[in-house]
Order: sequence, then structure tokens, then C-alpha cells
Amino acid sequence: MELARLESLIRSIPDFPTPGILFRDITPLLKDKDGFKAAIDLLADPYKDKKIDYVVAIEARGYMLGAPIARELGAGFIPVRKPGKLPYEKINIDYALEYGTNSLEMHKDAITRGQRVIVVDDLLATGGTAAATRTLLEQLGAQIVGFAFLVELTALRGREKLQGVDVRTLIEY
Repeated sequence: MELARLESLIRSIPDFPTPGILFRDITPLLKDKDGFKAAIDLLADPYKDKKIDYVVAIEARGYMLGAPIARELGAGFIPVRKPGKLPYEKINIDYALEYGTNSLEMHKDAITRGQRVIVVDDLLATGGTAAATRTLLEQLGAQIVGFAFLVELTALRGREKLQGVDVRTLIEY
């Protein structure tokens, strides 16, 4: 499937969640069986021979992509969550969003030093969420093989916060 077809399955919603934000809604792509499969295949393919131990996905839309990518790669799945959702010992980080601030947490025992991971999310915007996730993984000693995003908002230059790590995106706006 061509990337133009995938892009046509992403809906743009102005002023959501706040005025001035143009939200890229991936739910039409998710419900299209061929589009969803193509997106998963395209995001997973560069990592098939990289011996990935875990796919780390960021709440919440990252889970929709990360879990099937983990299955495709024969890897485990690790969620990065918003505060108060994980029941065991955790590490956390506060970070800035393009429209506010937030926090992320993951279990302290999710990764053993040296394990190979990729990070998956639906969207790379300012890079704050991805960079925060990178910091958490580095604290645990993960070897970050790369980041995979369905969509990148290039004008927001989030890729700059992920220098030194492979960053792949399918669709750029």
C-alpha cells in the first residue's frame, strides 16, 4: 500500500484538544484493515533483523501500534503510562507537551540493562513525550535501537530532541 493511501486514512481535526492545535486522527486508519496492516508492516520492517527484545509504546495511541509491532517482531511489549496506572514500583518523569505538561511512568523492572528496545508512538510533534520516554529507558539501561512513529509534524522539530537515535516515520506533515 502506498504511503499516500495511508495518509488519506488520517483525518485532520482543527482546534482539538485546544484552540490552535490541528489533531491528526488515526482512527480511520485503524479501522481500515488493509491500512492498519500496511502501517504495522511498514513500521516493523526496519527492525525485523535487529534482535529487538521489547517494543516500548507510549500511552495511549502508541499501544494500538506497539502491541501488533511487538507481535510482528517476536518481542515483548512494555507500556509507558500516565501517572497512577501502574501497580508496581515505577520510575517517572515530568515533561512539556506542545499544549501543556504531563508525566510518564513505567515499571522499574520493565527492562534489564542492555536489552534492545524500540519506542513506538502514533505521532512525533515537539518530541517531549518521546524524549521523556528515552530518559526513562536510559535510566534503566536500555539499548534504544530506534523510534518509530506513524506521523511526524516536521515543523515542530521533535526529531531534534531524539538526536543520536534512529527515528523513522511513515507520514510527514
